[in-house]
Amino acid sequence: MLNPLWLKTFAAAAGAPSFTEAARRLGLTQPTVSEHIRQLEQAVNRRLFQRDTHSLALTSDGRSLLVHAEIILTAHEKAERLFDAPRLRGRIRLGTSDDLAMGPLPDVLAAFRLAHPEVELDLTIGVTSDLYKLLDDNRLDVMIGKRRRGDRRGQTLHKEALLWRAKEGLRVVPDEPLPLILLREPSVTRTLALDALARAGRSWQIVCTSTSYAGCQAAARAGLGITVQPSHLSTAGLSAPAGAANLPALPPVEFIVISAPAPGKPTRALTEILMRSTLT
Repeated sequence: MLNPLWLKTFAAAAGAPSFTEAARRLGLTQPTVSEHIRQLEQAVNRRLFQRDTHSLALTSDGRSLLVHAEIILTAHEKAERLFDAPRLRGRIRLGTSDDLAMGPLPDVLAAFRLAHPEVELDLTIGVTSDLYKLLDDNRLDVMIGKRRRGDRRGQTLHKEALLWRAKEGLRVVPDEPLPLILLREPSVTRTLALDALARAGRSWQIVCTSTSYAGCQAAARAGLGITVQPSHLSTAGLSAPAGAANLPALPPVEFIVISAPAPGKPTRALTEILMRSTLT
């Protein structure tokens, strides 16, 4: 019903003082512009312009249609860019920390797959320290995780709060060592938590170590102790421990994306989507 060619002509005419000027801007003849507008008016069964030999103005129906025309033309342009672009092919070895995999990453992967269906993703989930090593050993094309202390590589995706979490009802006892559930070493989150406790002069005891946030959450839900996790992770079954005001504030953690040297087009495309999404 609404031919995009007619809508493009209509939008140009709406922004021009005359059909003649609209034709010049579009590289068409004035009769062609008039015919496009006539066909569009016939299709919507509305008069879109008030015009005479000296002036051209939109009717109220024309103003209403212009809003929809701009939306349709924008969507049409995006679709054309998507399908006019050469299809990417290849394989990306992507490494991600498990907290991102358990949180916002699936939406990013879905968007990438929609845009580039012929690119194969090889997904490795692990702690950030292991991902750095895999990247340095040329076993990953790109990684997303936390910035290590003193390492300035990579582009910042976002910064996020770290939270103390425990089974509901678990209480912090001020004069007793804090029972901690932490990721195994080396871990950015573990280091930040222990440094904060050391600066506050707070004693602790590590009661459980895990290779993943899922393991830490399971142990915390079992009531073994208190864990630390980024704020985007699900807190089902967990909450701030009673007496959390006695715990030191935790610094934010910085999530980054790092590509291997000389990344290919698929890797660059994925990095662009990651940067636009910011994984929040």
